[in-house]
Amino acid sequence: GGAVALYASRGYKVVVVCLSFGERGESAKLWKQPGMTMEKVKTDRRAEAEKAAAILGAEIQFYDLGDYPMRVPDEALYRLAGLIREIRPEAILSHSLKDPYNFDHPLATHVAQEARIIAQAHGHEPDRKVIGAPGVFLFEPHQPEQCEWRPEVFLDITPVWDKKRAAFECMAAQEHLWEYYTRVAMQRGVQAARNSGKDITYAEAYQRVFPLVAEQLI
Repeated sequence: GGAVALYASRGYKVVVVCLSFGERGESAKLWKQPGMTMEKVKTDRRAEAEKAAAILGAEIQFYDLGDYPMRVPDEALYRLAGLIREIRPEAILSHSLKDPYNFDHPLATHVAQEARIIAQAHGHEPDRKVIGAPGVFLFEPHQPEQCEWRPEVFLDITPVWDKKRAAFECMAAQEHLWEYYTRVAMQRGVQAARNSGKDITYAEAYQRVFPLVAEQLI
């Protein structure tokens, strides 16, 4: 959320692709309400996501591929590859490569990377221009050690922290994570400050999938 809000504030077009509404595995609070149905859960989660995206300044698309389990047909994969070719992103953000607590998260990242590769392939829809090589950054999972995730990039999100906090307060189904991710942002802010010498209060951490290519080291 911090990266989305930060780049949107700088004038970038940011598009969020929501593969699933999290209607089974991540909506326990909603299911505890009497008379709850699958369609109502989806409707509520969609409304939460749309409100959060608006706060962050992002466009959002929904694929509704289910969850617990999520299954991704080729049509959805090609749709995502087509979107990547259309918007030609400079970076792609997704989940960690492993997550023993939620198999849908690594699957989402696998799909994102596969769609990126398809969008690079000259033989796929050869009448459309292929993309370059946008970086892939994996945002911090809820339990990083168990997901074998490590922070390799710190992003200062202090200027947009209020937007990030407001966005995840839209997610009423996961209220238990509001304070958790506030503490995470403060902890990463301390680490970012120590590793840069800059005045940083809130930060997000990311793991890189591909090497950083630069013209100079400093």
